[in-house]
Amino acid sequence: MAGESLRGKVFEKLRNDILRGRYKKGDELVECTIGKEMGVSRTPVREAIRQLELEGLVQLIPNKGAFVSGISSKDVMDMYLIRAKLEGLCAAMAAEHVTEVQLGKMEEAIILSDYHAEKGNFEQVCQQDGEFHKLLYEASKSKILAHTLLDFHQYLQRVRMASVRQRKRTQPSTQEHRKILEAIRKQDAEAADKAAYQHIINTIENLKSFDLDEVLKEEMK
Repeated sequence: MAGESLRGKVFEKLRNDILRGRYKKGDELVECTIGKEMGVSRTPVREAIRQLELEGLVQLIPNKGAFVSGISSKDVMDMYLIRAKLEGLCAAMAAEHVTEVQLGKMEEAIILSDYHAEKGNFEQVCQQDGEFHKLLYEASKSKILAHTLLDFHQYLQRVRMASVRQRKRTQPSTQEHRKILEAIRKQDAEAADKAAYQHIINTIENLKSFDLDEVLKEEMK
């Protein structure tokens, strides 16, 4: 169990570093170097790298080593298209299962997002955006759906940050969150589905103005 826990910690650290841009596409992941940095042996590092290969984030080349594949602009758009469908389903399920406490917390996330947008605190806006969606996923009462969507959120964190930094998108996004919340509050599963689906489609349209390849080269602080 301890070995599995250690491997899990190394995996999460490496995955987060790749997704945040600390490791760039083509960078080699050297087991002994990573082991020294994290204070662990090469075994959990090797196991974590194999797990990253299964996720498509790393390529293992025989007799050469492990190299970062990362995610491409096509991967980003694919994830958003898949997410649009799943997010709609999630909102519909949330309309049937949400609690008053969750509704209150979702409202709070929207209010805080508005507040930080006015102040230009875009890192906090991104955080509150993530909090709203996390609460939405939890409200669906589907562990599998929530886990899948949270994974997408982690994969897309650099792109999400770039998107919320655009003032022209921040306010419409918050209004779309309100529309989702109101449909869920009214227990209107069909309206919640449509609102959440359209929210992601609108995000996709906004991303078309970005050079995603450049965004994916940047490291998040």
